[in-house]
Amino acid sequence: MDDAARQPEWVWYVSYGSNMARRRFDCYLSGGTPPGAQRIYPGCRNRTAPTRIRPCSIPGGVYFATYSPVWNGGRAFLDVALPETTPATAYLITAGQFADVAAQEMYRDPGADVDLRAVLTNGRDQLGPGRYETLQYLGNVDGYPLLTFTAPWSAADVEPVPPSAAYLRMLAIGLRDTHGWTVADTAEHLAHRPGARGNWTAGSIAAAISS
Repeated sequence: MDDAARQPEWVWYVSYGSNMARRRFDCYLSGGTPPGAQRIYPGCRNRTAPTRIRPCSIPGGVYFATYSPVWNGGRAFLDVALPETTPATAYLITAGQFADVAAQEMYRDPGADVDLRAVLTNGRDQLGPGRYETLQYLGNVDGYPLLTFTAPWSAADVEPVPPSAAYLRMLAIGLRDTHGWTVADTAEHLAHRPGARGNWTAGSIAAAISS
């Protein structure tokens, strides 16, 4: 973290959820409805494709909680305090695009920039009480900050909610395309996430993401 952080022009947006899948994330950039979802996204002010895309592993664990009307099930959140590492996809985009993606995650219209200096200085910045209004700084790669957003609460503070098959399929696409994971590896990983655990098995997830 930089005590004299400046507003960056470019950032790595780190997705640990459905936006790991490029075709899903493209709807946040260019607008549209992702496969399996039930919402039309307006897209970013700047619809330019990511400059670079890369796999990464980030500190913390993913859990499923709250109900998404887009996916009819639990959403993925990151708890950086969990003693795990999580596979993710990093997209190199502008700070303005990052702000617009964050707005769309909260079902708001894009258009307002976000001051990123606080999260770069403190490691975390809660913009509001909403489910994806807490920014998290995860380090730097090639001189650009890794940033994501998650909930202000921890995994222990909220009731787990099982994800839908459509949501799990989108996560599986991202893990396959970015990390090269097999169906078996993906199913085993997802089955142990809070919210999925006890509601899905590795076998039932494998069947769902293969359909």
